[in-house]
Amino acid sequence: PETFAGSAEFREQNMPKEASEKELINSALAKVKSQMQKPNYNHPILIKGNVLMHSHLTRQTESLSEQYKEDLRFMLGKANSLIDAMISVCQHQEAMKTALNCIQFGQYVTQGCWLKDSSLMQLPHMSEKEMSKNGVESIAEFLAADKDHAKVAKMLKGMDEDKKKDIIKCREIIPRISVETKIFVDDDEDNKVYEGDLCTVQVKVNRENLKEGEKAGLVHAPHFPFPKQEAWWIILGTKEGKIIDIKKVAKAEKEFTHDIKFLAPRTGAYNFDLHVLSNSYIGIDQQTSVEIETLDPSALPEYKVHPDDAELDDEPTLFEEMLNAHNVEEDSDDEDSDSDDDDDDEDEGIRELSAAERKKMELQKKRQAAAGDDSDDDDDSSVEEVYAD
Repeated sequence: PETFAGSAEFREQNMPKEASEKELINSALAKVKSQMQKPNYNHPILIKGNVLMHSHLTRQTESLSEQYKEDLRFMLGKANSLIDAMISVCQHQEAMKTALNCIQFGQYVTQGCWLKDSSLMQLPHMSEKEMSKNGVESIAEFLAADKDHAKVAKMLKGMDEDKKKDIIKCREIIPRISVETKIFVDDDEDNKVYEGDLCTVQVKVNRENLKEGEKAGLVHAPHFPFPKQEAWWIILGTKEGKIIDIKKVAKAEKEFTHDIKFLAPRTGAYNFDLHVLSNSYIGIDQQTSVEIETLDPSALPEYKVHPDDAELDDEPTLFEEMLNAHNVEEDSDDEDSDSDDDDDDEDEGIRELSAAERKKMELQKKRQAAAGDDSDDDDDSSVEEVYAD
């Protein structure tokens, strides 16, 4: 909670505005201090956010002021995305234990429960009184037992019928899952895995609380002020706590699969941990082991290239064919352009004269004709003069 409270998104909202807020924070702190770890930081923003989150986790928000209730609602509104971001950081650091803690923190935030609370507190109308009847001791046991089981009947003893119906209805909503795994290599005829193969671990999750054709709906979370869709975190990691793959799967079908792909490690036998965790419910997570044996690839038969396949290496690729075809089209376009230019030149040489040009030429001819007549008259007069002499 303290790390979550230190998010940059809350700095402005949780900055104390008045000196009187110190008394309000101290009052809220006194009620949740027994459920808190010793704070690592003494900054006002962190202290306020940490106290507000613990008030939510211990279901003691009624004593908060209206302004603090609004501040808490603001924090819870960003809880889903910020917790997912925290898990993403764990993925980059390959820190599986920290990622598991972040996912479980998200479950507690959704249900408004904390570390010392029984997982049965997720059910409606449950209190310390009902849980002290020594009936069912966990949510997993409650979901696994028949609704008419003696322990369930003992836990519900003394409740009115409406409360009993609410609890049984909630039992139908909270998922009960079974997990199966399958290991294979794509396109291989056998189930053997060799070093360097692209190995697939297929995780099959079945919601046993749903009937065929039904889909999961919203999470039952009356203490969380926003609707939330059911989803599952699927993590594959090593025994040393290193994450191989982590993914949030939000498929609503009764049965769904998720494929985890990775390169098979060196030759040897390996035992990995597979975790399937709810994003919202406490105490229903599943853990199983995944055993993989990788074989020496030198034991595989030598691969020989067929002569016909070898000749294909000399053939142009599809990209090269497209590139060559493009170049040919460009050359053809250039030739067409040249021929078009020539045609244009020829057309300009034999084109029909416009009316203005024809009129201009007629005027030039008339002027030439007129000039020719004048020269003839001059010649005749000169001749007459010679003959006269």
